Amino acid sequence: MRNQDDVLLEDSWVDPLDQLDDDVAPPPPDPDEMLALLTSREAPQRMLAARAFCEIADRRAVEPLINLLRDSCPLVRVSAAYALGRNTDQAIVEPLIQSLQTDFNGYVRKGLVWALGNCGDRRALAPLIHALKTDISAVRLWSASSLPNIAKLAYEDVIATIPPLIEGLRRDKMGAVRSNCAWAVGQLCRELPSNVVYATAIDALLEALVEDEDFGVKEDAKSALLRLGDARGLQMIEDLEMDGLI
Repeated sequence: MRNQDDVLLEDSWVDPLDQLDDDVAPPPPDPDEMLALLTSREAPQRMLAARAFCEIADRRAVEPLINLLRDSCPLVRVSAAYALGRNTDQAIVEPLIQSLQTDFNGYVRKGLVWALGNCGDRRALAPLIHALKTDISAVRLWSASSLPNIAKLAYEDVIATIPPLIEGLRRDKMGAVRSNCAWAVGQLCRELPSNVVYATAIDALLEALVEDEDFGVKEDAKSALLRLGDARGLQMIEDLEMDGLI
């Protein structure tokens, strides 16, 4: 049985953070202070500073963040990758690509493909396609999501990107990757006229809608077809709904 003092102590234990006004946001990190910490001798300090630049846009951080892509600590490298995705610049593309090709840590590579997708630079297209085909599932997933940001910049890149995305939609072992491929195919089809590549992409989305065993993949394929407003897709969705299959 608890005594009265125990009860009073328990009832009085209130986290001070819970007493803060919800409308009062914490002050943003100081850019000058965080810039200095990017070159700290202590890995936790470098990581803290790199994470701060996921929220802060400051061109002065670009070069030291690029240097942190070679840091010995993977937590620092992944933080630098995400920070560079926030502080995009033409100078970061090649270092990001080189790190994607050489970094042994999958979490770091995941951050690298996200950053490359944010760069909007065509140099990233081939490395992202390669990652979609060959990397671990988390990296493949983010590669699929990043590719439309790059490929949509040029028609020939859309044509080159849709086939590997269709391959991922049909054959990747992970349902989440297939879902992202379905979404990406739908995004890129918006950039296409009604040609053979477009028809092939619609066929792949219809195939996923009908045959994929993963409900999430079916839903993403259905959403892509609805957004495109493709006549074949809309008719198939209507037929499947009438039969109670989706």
